Amino acid sequence: LHRPRLHRIRLCDVTPIPAMTSRKPDVVLKAHGLDAHYGPVQVLKDVSFEVRRGEGLVILGGSGCGKSTLLKLLTGLKPPSSGNIEFWGTPIETLDDDQLRALRTRLGVSFQSGGLIHSLSVGENVALPLREFGNIPEQTLRTTVRMKLFLVGLAEYEHMMPAELSGGMKKRAGFARALALDPEIVFFDEPSAGLDPIMAAGLDKLILDLRRLLHITVVVVTHELESIRQIADRVLMLDRGEVIFFGPLTEAQNSDHPRLRQFFDRMADEVIAARNI
Repeated sequence: LHRPRLHRIRLCDVTPIPAMTSRKPDVVLKAHGLDAHYGPVQVLKDVSFEVRRGEGLVILGGSGCGKSTLLKLLTGLKPPSSGNIEFWGTPIETLDDDQLRALRTRLGVSFQSGGLIHSLSVGENVALPLREFGNIPEQTLRTTVRMKLFLVGLAEYEHMMPAELSGGMKKRAGFARALALDPEIVFFDEPSAGLDPIMAAGLDKLILDLRRLLHITVVVVTHELESIRQIADRVLMLDRGEVIFFGPLTEAQNSDHPRLRQFFDRMADEVIAARNI
């Protein structure tokens, strides 16, 4: 099997973001005092943390704790009500449109369901970011698409439609699209949700392999315990929209905090348990 040669895509027509100003050169992402609302309902309150270059950070917590909303804030899908987000030491609110466009080429997002456009082939889905941000020749684009699909084990599926893929294959195709622009940070939203244990373990390993091979930073939203144990260097735990723990995975697993113990020991919530009696 011929393996496509790895190479980086040259992106044109974007303005570089300002030089890094962070005092900690290993910090690639920093959030400070983030609040978020849906109408009058506050879903995040004073969320602060940082992400280091090359690490695996897992954002965890029970259903409805604000994990997905936080991911939307970090990826620019929803503006915070207050607070600020910095990438490589630069607050995103100080960037103009061209600089924001340049920043987006350094970030990748893999959505929970894969987020594929069903009217496009798998290859065309992966090509979307390249057509949007990369001013590159068509042949180079096609080679890049095949290379990204090869990385996630879908080299033979370029011309298939999303409806012809299994759930796990759709997620891997979403991984390939997230990697299309050679991002430095990749966000994964519930990458193993809804999959059987074998397929889920395979995707966890794929994330670890991609992180090692491509030297990327990964931020993963999940509540799957085994995925957390496999991927996380550090964890950020939310409860009712607030940070109750931020630190190494080993400290979280050994913490005596009631909510952490309940989460890692899979103890039923008393309110939910009472409803099932």
